[in-house]
Amino acid sequence: MQDHDRARQTAQDIIENVEKVIVGKPTSVELGVIALMCQGHALIEDVPGVGKTMLARSIARSVGCEFKRIQFTPDLLPTDVTGVSIYNQKSGEFEFRAGPIISQIVLADEVNRATPKTQSAMLEAMEERQVTVEGVTHEVPSPFMVMATQNPVEYEGTFPLPEAQLDRFLLSVSLGYPTTEEELAIIDGQLLAHPIDALQPVADARKIMELQESIKQVYVDDLIKQYVVSIVEATRVHPDIALGASPRGSLALFRGAQALAIIRGRDYALPDDVKELAVSVLSHRIIVSAAARMRGVDSSEIIAATIDQVPVPGAQAGYRPGS
Repeated sequence: MQDHDRARQTAQDIIENVEKVIVGKPTSVELGVIALMCQGHALIEDVPGVGKTMLARSIARSVGCEFKRIQFTPDLLPTDVTGVSIYNQKSGEFEFRAGPIISQIVLADEVNRATPKTQSAMLEAMEERQVTVEGVTHEVPSPFMVMATQNPVEYEGTFPLPEAQLDRFLLSVSLGYPTTEEELAIIDGQLLAHPIDALQPVADARKIMELQESIKQVYVDDLIKQYVVSIVEATRVHPDIALGASPRGSLALFRGAQALAIIRGRDYALPDDVKELAVSVLSHRIIVSAAARMRGVDSSEIIAATIDQVPVPGAQAGYRPGS
């Protein structure tokens, strides 16, 4: 079996396993797995009770990695996240006690309830895969992924995430309310026990790291690279956008397209992969202008409209040398 076939099988196994718990949200599950494949982080935004935390827990349990949860509250301190050095009277030395951020899969629950100072404690770990406590650097294990949840409707007692932190999330995921049939299926599925209680790992850390390496072998034509950059550049000159997406957004869209190609069973990316992911990858990275907000326009609508305005590469962009 070729590497990309093995990678696709691993990704599909994880997706199918998570869908035993998350009913009727295949796109949201897929996005969460794409973030993991790209060595990125996912921001899960939606109203309370639709399964944000459960999505993160299901992915963590499916991949058999070390899992830690941080419940963000207004009184949470930065050292509660990163860890702290404690003096050991017996040895006469300071010992580092690692915080929950030093884990493989980290759930940052209700991340916007903590103060900006505590939120920023995750920045170094999310970008550089390390934390520095009292001048000493500690590596985080591999694979490493932060899945953060927040409730956008609860403004009382919340602190909006700073742009620097939002930009570190590879993509944003929104679950939405289930349909009537899906909600009935959820009730039926939890009559005796929650389905996550019976969820077993279908991969391990080694498989995940192999999966993360395999997506780098996916071929991306130069025309598609230009298409990615053109979409991101369009956000920087859009009249309704006060601050456009950064080069990190271009990299995220590029990597995401490679991961989606693997899931779709290809070893080459298509313009459709870029279009499918653009809203999830870019909408949380832009700042909508005050005038646009007054008109009720949100970031997702702007990105969707921007995609329609950027010319799509021709047939050559889907060509794979040797295919």
